[in-house]
Amino acid sequence: MSDNDAVQPPAPFYLGENSKRTKGKHNQSTPSVSRPSTAGTAASSIVNPFSPPASIVSFSIDPVMPIVPTVQQDGPEPVPRHVPLPRNTSYYGSRPNTGDSPIRVASGIRLRETFAAPPARPLTAVSTAVSLTPSKTTRMRSTMLEDPSTLDKPWVTKKDPYARIAYILTYSVAFLGIAASALRIYFGYKSVPLITGNLCMVLDEDFNSDTDTTFGPNGNWVREVQLGGFGNGEFEMATSSSNNSYTSNGYLYITPTLTSNVIGSDAVFNGYTYNLTDCTYNSTTPGANPGSSNITGFDAAAYYQACGAVSNSTTGTIINPVQSARITTLNKASIRYGRVEVRAKLPRGYLWPAIWMLPVNDTYGPWPLSGEIDIMESRGNARSYPDQGIDYVRGSLNWGPLSFLNAVYKTFGWWTQRRTDYGEDFHTYTLEWTDSFLRIYVDTRLHYMLELSFNEPFFTRGDFPSVVENGTEPIVLQNPWVNGTNATPFDQPFYLILDLAVGGTNGWFPDNAGNKPWLDNSKTAMLDFAQAQDTWYPTWGSDGESSSLIVDSVKMWELC
Repeated sequence: MSDNDAVQPPAPFYLGENSKRTKGKHNQSTPSVSRPSTAGTAASSIVNPFSPPASIVSFSIDPVMPIVPTVQQDGPEPVPRHVPLPRNTSYYGSRPNTGDSPIRVASGIRLRETFAAPPARPLTAVSTAVSLTPSKTTRMRSTMLEDPSTLDKPWVTKKDPYARIAYILTYSVAFLGIAASALRIYFGYKSVPLITGNLCMVLDEDFNSDTDTTFGPNGNWVREVQLGGFGNGEFEMATSSSNNSYTSNGYLYITPTLTSNVIGSDAVFNGYTYNLTDCTYNSTTPGANPGSSNITGFDAAAYYQACGAVSNSTTGTIINPVQSARITTLNKASIRYGRVEVRAKLPRGYLWPAIWMLPVNDTYGPWPLSGEIDIMESRGNARSYPDQGIDYVRGSLNWGPLSFLNAVYKTFGWWTQRRTDYGEDFHTYTLEWTDSFLRIYVDTRLHYMLELSFNEPFFTRGDFPSVVENGTEPIVLQNPWVNGTNATPFDQPFYLILDLAVGGTNGWFPDNAGNKPWLDNSKTAMLDFAQAQDTWYPTWGSDGESSSLIVDSVKMWELC
């Protein structure tokens, strides 16, 4: 066979050539760009990585490529041009062995395989051809089911007479429940007592004035100055110092401070006499007020106890270790029935903040015969305190026929914060008071601490015994409000008090609760408290605000 009759390999195809074929012709290409001539090159050495796939033209391939020797020359043995490498058969079959480099041939095969469509999966016993039309599958029927035509259905032929009764009863009871709930809501709403008369503004204080104006002659507030414990055995002294009561940025601050900062620590415990030169005992004590109907004359012992103190380490008497403030609206603003709103933020520590009211005159006798209204009292102790700490606020009425017989336990209540406390933010403490009811609440009427209807006389409400003993002397109880109404003694003008007390021996801080550092019945209770300063003073905080009773506004209205 001549060279011309030999099988000619396809013409090489280069990138950039026109890959379109003429319609009706096979295995022919029309290059658009001329390439270098390959004349004189063996057909087996022509590189054609883009030749037609083996699926069109298939040849067998020798697994080992031949070694093409170089021309014999004198000298060492010739080095083969190609290293014999095995050639794997492509998925598309094999192509003629053209003598190409195995690396270039393998890369051409891989390039074709990269752009090839995946082969069709063979059908097996568990696979079927994909159908685009939905198929209908016959649902298998259980052999355990009976023929529906043979089942007995007596309720179809004969109605159960009790079914209708059950139906009627069910819906009747549901309807009655809804109706009863609606009636309960309605009558509950109607039963809430409200102030129906006109209210006239008596005091509207926003504390935007400076300290001197607020407590000056034309101000709305009076500072009480005493250190006698105010009947509760309190450990602070109420001062007129601007360190303890002042206004700033539209707020009133009542802040406790240490007495040792003023007179020194040693003077608090021994060898010092402290006199309150501006003591207000005579002017602020209702029994000593000229307008009172129960003036008994000047009590020198009570005056000196309220206005001065001596520290003596031998007797265990000390100067009150804390200074604070107690401000009132006495002779400035008072109401007889009406409404009071105080928006305040409570302090933290072993402190006793209070918003409360006392009668302008002891009309029915000394405390508690003439009554006391506590709008808010709290303890600044932490939430972990076992006897209601700063997360509780309490409202109450103090009243009784004798100075040592107080029926406050019959008229008190509280509200609590379950996830926070009353030192985190401001809250509004409100009193609503008429001749028929009295309500104390925080923020909303739903959060009422005390709601009391004046539907019976207080002497009857107290259920007091006919005879009591004061030591060894029996006392026959008399009704001090016999000529009053059901609201007596809470039928007289009352004025407002804001104060921050510290400690006390009246039981407000129960013994053995929260590591209390003193005992109420101890003669050295104040001394014990002062010596434990390292335990309670850090609870006040260091910023001065955490331990302060901060008041945003005070409003008082009177029924008119």
